[in-house]
Amino acid sequence: QGQLVESGGGLVQAGGSLRLSCAASGRTFSRYAMAWFRQAPGKEQEFVSGISWNGGSTYYADSVKGRFTISRDNAKNTLFLQMTTLKPEDTAVYYCAASAYANPRIYRRDYNYWGQGTQVTVSS
Repeated sequence: QGQLVESGGGLVQAGGSLRLSCAASGRTFSRYAMAWFRQAPGKEQEFVSGISWNGGSTYYADSVKGRFTISRDNAKNTLFLQMTTLKPEDTAVYYCAASAYANPRIYRRDYNYWGQGTQVTVSS
């Protein structure tokens, strides 16, 4: 069984930056597309960003395009999300997920593995 563990969340002021990490263990995810989702209080979980199995393709929600960068290090079985110019509306619990598809999907039903989430809070 594979396991995903996020880290790097925290409290930051608007305009600041954070880098989230997602460490995979129990199996290799190098052939899996991976993604970040987030869920704000009272809202549904939403797709934030995804990356293909080899890192060759990346996808972003319009709300984070130009501010967030997704990357992966398959040798270290780790996924990253660099977040810059953070806004209060980015406040949410951020989850990483792995999909058996080669390219990421925007629907949570397409993901087989999930982390427990890390809280990101952006103050105004």
